[in-house]
Amino acid sequence: MTKMFDSLMSGLDEVEAFLAGETAGYKVNLPAKVDVKKIRKRLNMTQARFSDTFGFSLDAVKHWEGGRRTPESSARAFLTVIAKNPAAVVAALHSIPQPAHRPTQRTKARA
Repeated sequence: MTKMFDSLMSGLDEVEAFLAGETAGYKVNLPAKVDVKKIRKRLNMTQARFSDTFGFSLDAVKHWEGGRRTPESSARAFLTVIAKNPAAVVAALHSIPQPAHRPTQRTKARA
């Protein structure tokens, strides 16, 4: 078997053990610093649009970029996901609501 296959199987075994309650889980390693301005610029967004799109306050974005504040660990985790896959975050946060079911003529006739 290939090394890649062995690695995948090992990972699946770890997930299975975690789900079965046999292991305590994993420790997430968050970056100590996140370059918010770099992430925002790469997405070609203004501070206002970045804050609106991802749910941050505009003041927080300004303070982070100005070096006056550092994002808390949860914000750093979220910013890391935004940096790696912004489309997935946008899709998750801005899903288009499905229209309510409207009765068709056939449905109305049955009623």
